[in-house]
Amino acid sequence: MKKLILILGAFTILSYGFTDRDVAVRQFDICVYGETSSGIIAAIQAARMGENVVLLSTSDHLGGVMTSGLTATDINNHQKVGGVAREVFQKIYAHYEQDKAWRNQKRDSFFLLSKKRTFTGKSDSLKMQWVYESHVLEGIFRQMLQKAGIKVYYKQRLDLKNGVIKNGTAIESIRTTDRQLYRAKMFIDATYEGDLMAKSGVSYMVGREPKSLYNEVRAGVRINKKGSTVDPYLIKGDSTSGLLPFIESKQVRKEGTGDHKVQAYTYRVTLTNDKSKRIEIRKPKNYNPLWYELLARKRKAASGSLTSYITITPMPNRKTDTNHLDFVGASYEWAEADYEKREMIAQLHKDYALGLLWFLGNDERIPLAVRLEMKQWGLPNDEFKDNDNFPHQIYVRESRRMISDYVMTELNCRSTNRTDAPNSVGLGTYAFDSHNVATILDNDNLVKIEGSFFGPASIYPISYLSIIPKVKECSNLLVPICLSASHVAYSSIRMEPVYMVLGQSAGTAAALAIKKKTTLHDLSYSVLKTQLENDNQILK
Repeated sequence: MKKLILILGAFTILSYGFTDRDVAVRQFDICVYGETSSGIIAAIQAARMGENVVLLSTSDHLGGVMTSGLTATDINNHQKVGGVAREVFQKIYAHYEQDKAWRNQKRDSFFLLSKKRTFTGKSDSLKMQWVYESHVLEGIFRQMLQKAGIKVYYKQRLDLKNGVIKNGTAIESIRTTDRQLYRAKMFIDATYEGDLMAKSGVSYMVGREPKSLYNEVRAGVRINKKGSTVDPYLIKGDSTSGLLPFIESKQVRKEGTGDHKVQAYTYRVTLTNDKSKRIEIRKPKNYNPLWYELLARKRKAASGSLTSYITITPMPNRKTDTNHLDFVGASYEWAEADYEKREMIAQLHKDYALGLLWFLGNDERIPLAVRLEMKQWGLPNDEFKDNDNFPHQIYVRESRRMISDYVMTELNCRSTNRTDAPNSVGLGTYAFDSHNVATILDNDNLVKIEGSFFGPASIYPISYLSIIPKVKECSNLLVPICLSASHVAYSSIRMEPVYMVLGQSAGTAAALAIKKKTTLHDLSYSVLKTQLENDNQILK
């Protein structure tokens, strides 16, 4: 069939006798798969270096969880965030310097509330701000992509069965579920799940390694020493009635052994106490009171405030970033699930989160003071307008993790006797932080939490070798989110500012490899390092 070439703006559509499975073939230099903050920064950086870039969003939105409720950004050391990520936080600062950005509170009064919860929330000397409203950052991302001339396609999800076409070790093109074909010289998987990475034949891990594999203190099963004697059975006192949902039986595994489990997922729900914006939280249609029965039994005689149940961090204009609506034990299948199954899991977490908020405001076993406090909060009518004012992105704290030639481990991140990873492409700064993995009934009939830990890490380099696969597996793919790291190391690395930094480094490496006509694995690190530093990345 005669080749037909149509030039449309910044991209090319090639149509030349492909099967009826494929509607169109779009040709680019670099294809970024995933609309996360990391993917957006990767695309912007590569475009600034002169490459023809496409960004494939798997949804209708941009920004991942950063524009979906996680607005108390985990920046414990803002001075170590450079490059395009710093630009983003400076744009947020500039937005909130405007009087018109503050609709129902003053800037100074907000930062007094925010100071202790978000590492001050801003830096006046660097003009950075890392607390904001979701719709504000999504608008900033959209403007930056437009300015960089990047073509964005929405609702483009990888065909999980036949979506990756390779030529030897190189990805030639990827196919989406609506039969679009995207060809590129370089690909970047910037999703939270690592679907493109996994379907490209790259080695990966889901869950927790045993302590013995990398000699990590925090690895594997970790059972909280403290336990509760609260009755765990469906019918109190009747062990034959079965355990409450998501409590695991007495068959407790040995400390330090590995498994397939990941830390709990959640939604970072935005709430407001502004009566003019507040939408009442209603009982979900799929409300299951048994999900909260253990909490009710634990808290029946308790006192205290709402923040003893959930974490409410102030955001601009009387909004919140609400954390610890974790559905422990409900996220294990996410990484390997198909899209239909993931939608079911996401809906489960949405029902749980809204159900928990309704439970805290209405269940008479919750102290009256807490119920009255919860009633002051509702969903904001000016956020997530196309999703019933509820965040559109579930918080995937951990999914697949690549296994490359260099695996970041606890030894690379710890605060003492650290082993520095080679060939730095960015810094990690956050603590080791794993949320609960499971709720168990131990052999002494105590209900215990399993898998959580929090402890000091240092400021440490993250290796370039950890964001590219083994050369024998794939030669033109970068993975800045589902990078090569152990469960323990990933608990520190997994913060959005780090994803943004690694996204820029991935975009830089992809562009340089094209310019130098070399593979990612043969790209000179000194050349990469020079380019990164010229673009204000902080590497040491």
